[in-house]
Parts: sequence; structure tokens; C-alpha cells
Amino acid sequence: MSNTRNIVILTGAGISAESGIATFRGPGGLWEGHRVEDVCTPEALAADPTLVHRFYDARRAALDHVAPNAAHVALARLDAAWTGELLIVTQNVDDLHERAGARRMLHMHGELRSALCGLCGIRTAWTGSLPPHAPCPDCGEDALRPDIVFFGEMPYQMDRIEQSLGHADLFVSIGTSGAVYPAAGFVQLAARYGARTLELNLERSAGSDWFDETRLGPASVLVPEWVEEVIGASAR
Repeated sequence: MSNTRNIVILTGAGISAESGIATFRGPGGLWEGHRVEDVCTPEALAADPTLVHRFYDARRAALDHVAPNAAHVALARLDAAWTGELLIVTQNVDDLHERAGARRMLHMHGELRSALCGLCGIRTAWTGSLPPHAPCPDCGEDALRPDIVFFGEMPYQMDRIEQSLGHADLFVSIGTSGAVYPAAGFVQLAARYGARTLELNLERSAGSDWFDETRLGPASVLVPEWVEEVIGASAR
């Protein structure tokens, strides 16, 4: 760690699973009882906006019943202590990183507690239910939708993410499947620019072979241990 100044961390569903949030795909390829194609595509929104809005309303409401776990808390501790550059990129749409105290982060796939205007593109904080065709507070059009990056749409802030990966000394992936692009390609991009790469995961992912090191186990155990190593090394 003596040569490490800039860190980029990618987190996925595995870090929030221990807080009780369902992972992306459940048994039979379902997402909390729904086919992904029925709730997470632009076509689904157009075909059945009531179903799509109801699905995300339920997930938004569920956030009131979960809390950050030890992995979220550890990353927030690293965020506060690390004097170099740090960026936490999460694929998750929950707010557990923020509730744990992390600040240097972004949600590449959107946020449950946010609404997006499908016409003007404004993003608005949202905590309650979001009915179909709710009016946009900016342009006034009845076009608010869940602020979720659907399949076929471009993730948020890709330019910033790629720039950070290009300057990273260390890239760490936590709780990801390694199967969903573009996030699955971050390890290759970081390595191409010379970063060391570390995977912390419950089991080997589809991209494990790309990492310099893989540690297996629960995020709530592995992440605090790793953060302690990093902070301890930086203090020496």
C-alpha cells in the first residue's frame, strides 16, 4: 500500500445482500418475483407503467426496513480516513453507502430515492410512492419515472468513472457478479492503466480470473478486514 494513492472501489448486490436487500436475480432468473424484462426496460415502462412504478415503489419502501452493515460502515470509514483520491462506484440503487457515511461515491445505475423526468432529464429526490405520469417539478410535463438505469440505457457518469480508473493505483471489486457490463469490464480497464486489482466476493465471479487477487467470504467480514489493512498501512 506504500505506493497507493488513488483507489477506485466498485460495489454490487453482494454488499447489500447481508442487509436484507434481494440480489439482482433470484431463483429461476426472477428479480423479486418478476422477470427483469417486465420491470427494468424502457419497453416495460411503456407497456405497463403501473407495474413498473409499483415494483420500484415497493423496493423504495423496503429501504425503511434495512440498515447499513459492517461492510458499508467500513467503506465509510475508509472514505473519511483516506487522504488520497477515492471513488466508490456502486451498481446498487439503495442508499446504504450514504447512510453509513460515505461521501466520495456515485450510483452508476441510478437511485431508488430519486425520480427522473423522461423528457427534460431532471433528477428529483423522491421518498414516497411515485405514480405513473407524475408531473416534473422542473418542466411540468407528466413524465416522472423511477431514476433507474434500465437495460439498454447508458449508466451514469461513465466519463468520470473511466477517468478515475485511468488514474487508479488500486481497483477493488466488492460483491459483484462480474457478468454485467460495463461494470464487469472495469477490472480490465484499471489493469490496462497499471492498477493493482483485488476482488472481495462471497464466491468466485465470472471475472475472477482478471484480478491480481481474490478473497472469498462475506462482505461484512472481508471489507472491514481489508479496510483495517489499508488504514493501518497508510499510518505507518
